[in-house]
Amino acid sequence: MSESFQTRLMRWGFNFFPVYRRTGARITYISADWHEVRISLPLNWTTRNYVGTIFGGSMYGAVDPIYMVMLIKMLGPQYIVWDKAASIQFKNPGRSTLYAKFKIEDQELAAIREELKTKDKLDRVYRVELSDKEGTICALVEKTIHFKKKG
Repeated sequence: MSESFQTRLMRWGFNFFPVYRRTGARITYISADWHEVRISLPLNWTTRNYVGTIFGGSMYGAVDPIYMVMLIKMLGPQYIVWDKAASIQFKNPGRSTLYAKFKIEDQELAAIREELKTKDKLDRVYRVELSDKEGTICALVEKTIHFKKKG
């Protein structure tokens, strides 16, 4: 699915928002229905650490807000969606541009809505990999997202 005018504007806004911009990452794609987001994180002077690889803080900062924003957009205003916890495992040094793809299926949204019919709140864990062009995984990030129905 291609980007819509609205998701393209959101992508531009994200990429110019100072807090996200300083991570060094850029959102490269947001599907029109928000089910997929792609980012890239280049190795350059703003993301390079002391040993010449991508700084771990840039890796985490690049992926930090994405799942929460995707789920807010897809579930709508009748749900509270919040980041609750995160962990990152560094697997290999980032020696070139890293990429990540975030995907959420309709079945996941249906499961969240269904479970919140019988529960007050819910936590789910989402995983994303940062990898280079060859597919070498440099970092695995797990985000725990908290859900609650308003009212």
